[in-house]
Amino acid sequence: MAEAALSSVAKPAAQGDSREKVLRRFELGDQAFHVLTKTCAIAVLLLLGGVIFSLIHGSIPALQKFGFGFLTSQAWNPVTENFGAAPAIYGTLVTSIIALAIAVPLGLGIAVFLTELCPYTLRRPIGIAVELLAGIPSIIYGIWGMFILAPFLQEHVQPAIIATFANVPLLNQLFSGPPYGIGIATAGLILSIMILPLISSISRDVFETVPTVLKESAFGIGCTRWEVIRNIVAPYTGVGLVGGIMLALGRALGETMAVTFVIGNAHKIAPSILGPGTTISATIANEFTEADGAIYTSSLITLGLLLFIITFIVLSISRLLLMRIESQGAR
Repeated sequence: MAEAALSSVAKPAAQGDSREKVLRRFELGDQAFHVLTKTCAIAVLLLLGGVIFSLIHGSIPALQKFGFGFLTSQAWNPVTENFGAAPAIYGTLVTSIIALAIAVPLGLGIAVFLTELCPYTLRRPIGIAVELLAGIPSIIYGIWGMFILAPFLQEHVQPAIIATFANVPLLNQLFSGPPYGIGIATAGLILSIMILPLISSISRDVFETVPTVLKESAFGIGCTRWEVIRNIVAPYTGVGLVGGIMLALGRALGETMAVTFVIGNAHKIAPSILGPGTTISATIANEFTEADGAIYTSSLITLGLLLFIITFIVLSISRLLLMRIESQGAR
């Protein structure tokens, strides 16, 4: 009986020790997970800080020589080491705006069709076909644009556009000059095709988050399909749509190879979007291997810094828009 009593006392003690070991192991695991995630977050910040520091440090020689005139100058002469970023900034912004102007309506239209109008059996095949465009490498877009799209535009599209707006004030300057085929407009068109899958897929996903009961209630009180899309679907998904468009804009701002093939790589600002131009990424890709002087290299690094700043500003504006939309929706 004494042995039975001792064993009954030992079992709870052993169970208590086992429970403490398990809790201790869980605590150590939580601490390790906390340290791991914190390390990853700090590593990202250090990596971002290192990139910013490298860009600023490499830009100092060019900024010391040219100052803020680097942003407004159109010069780009490696022989005399006279450089300016205005044409590259202009081309980057204009091609991105053209791409958004084309891709946003098309992407939203595709998303509306797939979620509201398309027969159920065709939604998946059409959606996959659109998303396949995102899997095509950018250099393939560039080759296709240079050898197929640009000659077609030069022969059939641009002459008609130039003739149509020849007598229209302002537009005759925007669409003027000889039909090169390549140029800022062609680069913007290529970019629109590249960002179209991103806009359409994100828009489709956010449209599908709209509760069915909201749409059925609207149909029940006599709203048309267009009224449901405009007054129910669009306001409910506004935050997601803005986020998708800004992601697409970020992709367009930094695209390199496809733009390099079709933009013409002319370091100048022309009033016509049909003429050749350049972008920040295209200039860096074309000339970085040939940069043999300190000022030349520093000027290209400064272009990279400017692209970083432009992207940061775009993302900041998108966050402000999202916060404003969210605050209005919470009221």
